[in-house]
Amino acid sequence: MRLDDPEIVEREYASEDGLRARASVYQGISGPDAHDAVVDAIGEASPRRVLEVGCGWGDLSLRIAREFGAEVVAVDLSPRMVELARAQGVDARVADVQSLPFEDGEFDCVTANWMLYHVPDLDRGLSELARVLRPGGRLVAATNGLTHLGELWDLVGRDRASEPARFFTETAEPYLVTHFAQIESQVLESSVTFPNAAAVRGYIASSVAHKHLAVHVRDFDGSFVATRRNSVLVAEKARA
Repeated sequence: MRLDDPEIVEREYASEDGLRARASVYQGISGPDAHDAVVDAIGEASPRRVLEVGCGWGDLSLRIAREFGAEVVAVDLSPRMVELARAQGVDARVADVQSLPFEDGEFDCVTANWMLYHVPDLDRGLSELARVLRPGGRLVAATNGLTHLGELWDLVGRDRASEPARFFTETAEPYLVTHFAQIESQVLESSVTFPNAAAVRGYIASSVAHKHLAVHVRDFDGSFVATRRNSVLVAEKARA
């Protein structure tokens, strides 16, 4: 199964359950948090108007609005996620990154986190992100490395390096250079501790495209530590 299969993505995000299960694992990480790096990169742009694409339940949009006093608009392909974000007071709308319902140059900053690897036509999606940015505007995008939680995936025989190239740390820049003038990448590593085999099994069972591998996790004693490998990419749109 592929991360960019529209049917899989639609089914997975029709409910928040899987996303919340995955997010809960990261509450006790040891080391830098890519979410903080995303917020820092957005703040550096001193934005007045920000678009978040793939907003989930809206926590990041709320944080951006509160910390920077910016006007934030959020979109997600999932009506359920938009419903949850609106319930928190976020200006959230159902929309596809491949066809954004905004005029050219509406935003100072766009952020898209852990979602661009789901986009079927990535070039089209990035073109849309560049289009809605003003000249000199900034895209902040977070993603995973190909060896993200590698120790965990080794348990079930998944080799991410052999999967089709999508928007990951090692493969993102060639997609970005077509649409943006300047690109910087910050790579972050931290550790995640799973208390037992059941927690490892539960995490894999909540994954988007590889939940079928959960049954291959054998019982073991004690906890299990995996390495979280993320990157935050900052891409500037050319000035007019």
